[in-house]
Amino acid sequence: MFARPEDETYMKLALEQAQQAARLGEVPVGAVVVRQGKVVSAAHNLREQNHMATAHAELLAIEEACRVLGDWRLEDCTLYVTLEPCPMCAGTIINSRLQRVVYGAPDPRAGCCGSVANFFHMPFNHAPVLTAGVLEQECAGLLRGFFEQKR
Repeated sequence: MFARPEDETYMKLALEQAQQAARLGEVPVGAVVVRQGKVVSAAHNLREQNHMATAHAELLAIEEACRVLGDWRLEDCTLYVTLEPCPMCAGTIINSRLQRVVYGAPDPRAGCCGSVANFFHMPFNHAPVLTAGVLEQECAGLLRGFFEQKR
């Protein structure tokens, strides 16, 4: 699906979250959940800080959105994330019934929205609308810079 005018605005907020992750030494991935034009939750990777394999930006943002909205169903929400979701995150997106997913940079090693696999085209009980490549250069550049510094 094509990007909407507001997609860049919300992806910039996800990029701010990714920058926070980088400052903590985390892989710079950020995520924002939006409902009816309002940010419901925002998060960034905290795997190193929390010593948890599941502390991905998407999962943390989805969990917070569920708490804020008082429901596990996020049917009228959009998730903005700077990196294409992995299998764990794509599964959570399906299970939370997110209406739409917008991501920035593709993940050729673990992306499950088209790069390695496409969970959203499989016969699960829900498939969100997908928009890829919003602010892709900025998202990819932040990741590239982070890993170049690490080497």
